[in-house]
Amino acid sequence: MIIFPAVDIQDGKAVRLKQGRAQESTVFAEDPAEAARSWQARGARWLHVVDLDGAFDGAAQSRAIVRRICREISIPVQLGGGIRDEATARAYLEAGVSRLIIGTLALEQPELFARLCRAFPGQIGVSLDAEAGRLKSRGWVADTGLSVDDVLPRLQDDGAAFIIYTDIERDGMQSGVNLAALGHLAHSARVPVIAAGGVATLEDVQKLYPLSRSGNLAGAISGRALYEGTLNLEEANAWIDAQEKTEKA
Repeated sequence: MIIFPAVDIQDGKAVRLKQGRAQESTVFAEDPAEAARSWQARGARWLHVVDLDGAFDGAAQSRAIVRRICREISIPVQLGGGIRDEATARAYLEAGVSRLIIGTLALEQPELFARLCRAFPGQIGVSLDAEAGRLKSRGWVADTGLSVDDVLPRLQDDGAAFIIYTDIERDGMQSGVNLAALGHLAHSARVPVIAAGGVATLEDVQKLYPLSRSGNLAGAISGRALYEGTLNLEEANAWIDAQEKTEKA
């Protein structure tokens, strides 16, 4: 199980939003690349990066910053936000991103999503962002009228390599994880699942961990909690490592 520190880029800075609302952002670092270097120094094994401007505007806005992040750290980077055509996807992968996260396009343009999965096998994941069980798109401002169960079979058949599930109501609120929804997804998905939204304390990590053994949970993304210190990355990684060592003994 991997803890993914989040670096969300808005107006060239590393920020965190509350429930995905662009107007409710807190700046945690003036330089996103500096934040990325800091997380690597503290033991991060992957980095989760989101171009928030791209997510809201529908066009990649932070390519130069992302390229610098990939150049200045050695751990792999997964990236989402504003990736809505093959040219953008290719440019980010060529810039050093290890894998891409597709949201709006996966839900609204199934044929193009499937084409991306074929073009970049194993490198395209899907962000499923739900509020009260209904999936949102376009930076969480559009209601698709669909549920996870409605779209999961098709996304997996199209070639999605992994799924990120975000509980919008808990995102940035440090209110704990939606264990019921994540448990259902981890046990029904054929591909790795990453939890997001509400991963605020070591206790949340401990609650999620069994799903990495009984289901397909591969990790958890955390942002505000890591920046504000309610979740300590080193402590979480040490706890996970201890569990895995005990299981192998």
